[in-house]
Amino acid sequence: MIITITGTNSYLVRRRLGELVSKFVAEYGELALERIDAEEADLSTVRDAVSSLPFLSNRKMVVVRNLSALKPSPEQIEQIISSIGDATDVIFYEPQIDRRTAYFKVLKDKTQLEEFNEMDIRSLAQWLVGEAKKSAGALSFADANYLVERVGTNQALLANELDKLLIYHSRITRENIDLLTEPNPQSKVFDLLDVAFAGQKGRALKLYDDQRAQKVEPQAILAMIAWQLNIIAIAKYSKERDISEVSRESGVKDYPLRKVGRLADKLDEEKLKNLVSEALNIDWRSKTTSLDLDETLKTYIVSL
Repeated sequence: MIITITGTNSYLVRRRLGELVSKFVAEYGELALERIDAEEADLSTVRDAVSSLPFLSNRKMVVVRNLSALKPSPEQIEQIISSIGDATDVIFYEPQIDRRTAYFKVLKDKTQLEEFNEMDIRSLAQWLVGEAKKSAGALSFADANYLVERVGTNQALLANELDKLLIYHSRITRENIDLLTEPNPQSKVFDLLDVAFAGQKGRALKLYDDQRAQKVEPQAILAMIAWQLNIIAIAKYSKERDISEVSRESGVKDYPLRKVGRLADKLDEEKLKNLVSEALNIDWRSKTTSLDLDETLKTYIVSL
């Protein structure tokens, strides 16, 4: 078995690696496992490890992390792969890899490539439904979608929240989600902007006060507002383009870009520019004067 594990989804990449290693160790023992961090080794060390015979075991496993750091030529990586013994399983663990390189192309051609990339909100909801089912639990797609909206798209955090909910009750409901999970501050600030733009000033101020009651500092709230405005601007000026392409170029994930779409539609360019300019002005004054940032932010929110 020669496998390459890579992708932008660090949670699933690490989980898959853990599954493979745990299964092997359970059968052959810890002594049959060898781990190499290529950033602290060289190509000859890697080649010797994968070509040597197992010791006191029928098989051995070698996990090579970040071999790309050594910048092997296509010929060198092919030599390493060809030298792998019949009784040796090798996992090339590449947390980040440039798909355009010859190195990646060799791994794709010569190994079993398993690539795990970030999921959009729909895929995350489907994943949560499946994970709940594996644990003999029940979670509807609508409630899974609500959990992602509430907590955010960090898959490791979602997994932890799912475990907590399943321990509380095997049937996960929206009421239990509200009871046992904390909303992501970014999601709450998005809600704040959403209701403010809809003219619901009182509700927007209530959401602001809720954040302050949870010990979120005004400067952090301002930073989150600025981040949301940045995403809205990207969405507005990229409206006719493929959202996946915009995500790659901007570094903003698909989910928040899709989420702010309706806010981007509500704002004309002049209004958006004024909001960004005023947020910048508030930030500058908060750092250079004795500004009451709490009251200033409330005034800013009402002005939206």
